[in-house]
Amino acid sequence: MRTVAFCEQEPYCRAVLRRHWPNVPIYQDVRELTAARLSADGIRVDAICGGFPCQDISQAGRGAGIAGRRSGLWSEYRRLIGECGPAWAIIENSPALRSRGLDQVLRELSALGYDAEWHCIPASAIGAPHQRDRIWIMAYPSGRTGGQEGPYLSWPCNWFLAPAPFKRGAWGPRGGGGAPGGCWGPEPDVGRVANGVPARVDRLRALGNAAVPQIPEMIGRAILYAEQQAKFSMQPPSADVPIRGEGPAASASSSVVGGRAE
Repeated sequence: MRTVAFCEQEPYCRAVLRRHWPNVPIYQDVRELTAARLSADGIRVDAICGGFPCQDISQAGRGAGIAGRRSGLWSEYRRLIGECGPAWAIIENSPALRSRGLDQVLRELSALGYDAEWHCIPASAIGAPHQRDRIWIMAYPSGRTGGQEGPYLSWPCNWFLAPAPFKRGAWGPRGGGGAPGGCWGPEPDVGRVANGVPARVDRLRALGNAAVPQIPEMIGRAILYAEQQAKFSMQPPSADVPIRGEGPAASASSSVVGGRAE
């Protein structure tokens, strides 16, 4: 997979993305981003990955739900999926979405011609010493399963989350947060009351909005495996299979990432 575009409204998060992906264009407003604009810039995507704002959905918010002023940006994400028609759409949000809008998301994906499956995956599932539970929705064009009943990605995702053949925390070293031997190392203290830390408030907000990057990587590997299975029979992919363009470690909740399969 290769990242071909980002959409990010927060200046600090754009700076982080620009540092790690200096040659990838970053669009600033999902409300203004269109398939026509991407096409005009020579960009075509096979997968879109992003999270729309969770403030109106999260248990920490006021419960306005998916129709709220901020979480209502789902409608723009849905529009972009409909315009681009990607082979895969990956959607991330608070697990509270299950009772505050998941039914609407699924209906609207179905209206666009997509089937979907979803999993609540906490950071602790990959060995992190904290919960950070998130719902991940994987959508793909209806009929691509060839009549197969049940979740299309169920086996690959369950395989990656199972205790074997990987032990707890085995994804840590690849993500930079793990210590040798598969243990998840201590996270750096950003310092909530420290003085002199550059962009301290922006960093804290970005970390609060961020997804643990090993999880979208795991989903990306499951997608690659499903694509390969659709072409020929093979053994489950190794954790060493290279994957380029993993999701950013700190991206605002309105981020959308576009990718090309290679």
